[in-house]
Amino acid sequence: MMNGVIVIDKPAGKTSHAVVSDVKKALGIRKAGHTGTLDPLATGVLPVCLNEATKLAGFLSGEDKEYLATMLLGVKTDTMDTEGKIVEQSEKLPSEEAIRLIMSHMMGIIKQVPPAYSAVKYQGKPLYKWARGGVMLDVKPREVTIYSMGVENISLPRVTFRVTCSKGTYIRTLCSDIGDALGVGACLCGLRRLKSGIFTEDMAVVLSNDGGDDRKEDLVSKILPMTDLLPRTATIELKDLCAVKLRNGWQPSVEMLKEYDLPLLKTGDMVKFISRGCLLAIAEMLTPANNLSQCDGKTQAARIVRVFNY
Repeated sequence: MMNGVIVIDKPAGKTSHAVVSDVKKALGIRKAGHTGTLDPLATGVLPVCLNEATKLAGFLSGEDKEYLATMLLGVKTDTMDTEGKIVEQSEKLPSEEAIRLIMSHMMGIIKQVPPAYSAVKYQGKPLYKWARGGVMLDVKPREVTIYSMGVENISLPRVTFRVTCSKGTYIRTLCSDIGDALGVGACLCGLRRLKSGIFTEDMAVVLSNDGGDDRKEDLVSKILPMTDLLPRTATIELKDLCAVKLRNGWQPSVEMLKEYDLPLLKTGDMVKFISRGCLLAIAEMLTPANNLSQCDGKTQAARIVRVFNY
């Protein structure tokens, strides 16, 4: 069974859901899912989790992102991008100095209101479905972090910039807010995701329409194994007997963990359990590693949050 992540270079004009369907068809699998939606207009890095790796999607989707974006100044649309209906236009264009100044003020922790046409859910239904039904909801702003933002090119009325940001950041909203701050309005007209967590543009595979065994073998060769997917998470290599117990629902005890050379883990830290080159489980530490020697051996030391079956 194919378990892991394949990074797809999403083409413009396709939904992320459609790309996942294409991956399933190309690889002949039934279970797959992406780690973060890209709008149809956008291209670039779309990590697709395969089979057991779908259990890791929640961990992977929370990582930081990097984009190359182009905004169109002087145009506002209902979707905040050029695929929407124009609702306001301005012939005024700001100076390059003003553009750079306003963009510098957008860095750090900021508040964003998710676009009306987005996948954010309200009462279990995506906002875009409410909007298409004529219901425009008053959504509370959310805090996101803009780590860096640099102008790549200014060819008015278009401005191309590179941005690194936290999970949940809407580049459409960022463009709209910059346009409002400049007093001319703006919308997104081009977007490419360059990085999503550990997944980068140079890992991305272009899905072609060519079928056949050769194409499938090429895609399979690009699958990243599950053991590589959370590189910043501490790893414990389990002995065979402990691995069997874990598969049978056992929760790690203090006595069991004392057998291993543990990294400096704190309460709440995540840890990967590996056996024979396979990722068996992910657990959350309930006791700091440096306190285990002071605890009763039967005390539960970690809580298993995911178990993987191959």
